[in-house]
Amino acid sequence: MIRSGNEDNFATDYTLGQTRGIFIVADGMGGHAAGEVASEMAVQIVLRELAPLVDLEAADVARLVGDTLRKANRAIHDRTLTEVDKQGMGTTASVLVVSGGRYMIGQVGDSRVYLMRDGTLTQLTKDHSYVQEQVDAGFLTPEQARYHPYSNVITRCVGASPDVEPDVYRGEIRVGDLFLVASDGLTGMVDDRRLGQLLGSRAEPDRKVQALISEANGRGGLDNITAIIVQVVEADALPEDTTKTVEIRSIG
Repeated sequence: MIRSGNEDNFATDYTLGQTRGIFIVADGMGGHAAGEVASEMAVQIVLRELAPLVDLEAADVARLVGDTLRKANRAIHDRTLTEVDKQGMGTTASVLVVSGGRYMIGQVGDSRVYLMRDGTLTQLTKDHSYVQEQVDAGFLTPEQARYHPYSNVITRCVGASPDVEPDVYRGEIRVGDLFLVASDGLTGMVDDRRLGQLLGSRAEPDRKVQALISEANGRGGLDNITAIIVQVVEADALPEDTTKTVEIRSIG
């Protein structure tokens, strides 16, 4: 409702009836056309590099997801060094890969991935932001962080420096699961309680996306809004001892 340009980009790569898909949201920064360029580069590189990925059980798959985001980081950063008008550009990047009975997430920045399961909404990613660090240190409550004047200041992004350390998460999927991949244009305007209400409605996924966007705009629409909803209608069964969701950090 406020910004004249859109620096968000997203991509999806899936086939209906198959249990494999890739879903990416990137929120650019840097002003003018630079943010849009950074987010577009991140989306294209991640989609290209992860397109062959099918087996999420492979031992090196977490490293592959992390390395893909590092590759996007290097490409964007290199461009800031050679093009004056692109200096300072960067982007968030959150990618969700689902295949078989598994999901894998790679994330840099504050674009989020949520999971709605059995009526409960869980934020799977953790923001790389100033206020999140203050919450982790006990200086702010989550509610205070939400309305803090520095709530949009991120501490990690793709392209701002020569190196970046992505967070990588993985877990199992179940029939009925609903994933949300979104930029902070949504999550910065709509709190988790309301997100859960909208995602838990009986509407079809496309209607839910429109409801989320309308809700964020109705609350002021201060930033560009991008949202992808992934509804799991079929999933391969996993052995009972592999059904715990685990988090992986600092993968070399």
